[in-house]
Amino acid sequence: MAKQMQRTRCLIVLTSMLFSYLCVLVFAHAAQANRTFTVAGHSGEIPVAEMGGHSYVEIEALTRLANGSLSFSGNQIIMTLPASNTHVSSTSTLGFTKEFLMAAIEQMSVIREWRSTLISAVQRGFPVTNDWMTTFSERAQHNLRLVSVASSTESDKNALQLLTNEFNNMKQLSNRFVEANRSRLYVRTDALENDPLDRRILNCGHSLAAMASGGQFVDDGSCH
Repeated sequence: MAKQMQRTRCLIVLTSMLFSYLCVLVFAHAAQANRTFTVAGHSGEIPVAEMGGHSYVEIEALTRLANGSLSFSGNQIIMTLPASNTHVSSTSTLGFTKEFLMAAIEQMSVIREWRSTLISAVQRGFPVTNDWMTTFSERAQHNLRLVSVASSTESDKNALQLLTNEFNNMKQLSNRFVEANRSRLYVRTDALENDPLDRRILNCGHSLAAMASGGQFVDDGSCH
């Protein structure tokens, strides 16, 4: 009788240990079942099944997650994914480089200051001297060289040409008033109010500022 009771207790202990082991397996499997799979650039996720040390997901669920479609051909299952939009023009993908944009913005700032100073001098009847205007011209010429060095993408180089046009137009306008002062010609205080060249410089400046803000080259003809 005592031996039978001892065997019964051993059986109970073994059963308890086996139950504890099974609980550990169940909890481990539950922890693994909580893992999910997602695709970069796509919203949503799907559950992952763990078996034999490997991870598995349903093909149908994966296809839906990637916005694809499935088709069948004989013993093959074919997944078709949406066409990629990575093959676009170099202008739109590259845009302006950071270095070019910084140099271009500085150049545009110098041109604006140069133009504002010239307009103020003309409106106030001050003589526009060569020394005065040369200071702005040399700064702008130096910055234009920095812009050229920073140009690498197609957008950079296209915009560089427009910045060069803006510089040349501003220099031409400035030289006109320097020459008038040198020749002792009378200059009206409203001489720049409807000046076509000044208007072109202003419009080009607005166009360049819009391009810098958008980060893309768009030639609207204002700088030609």
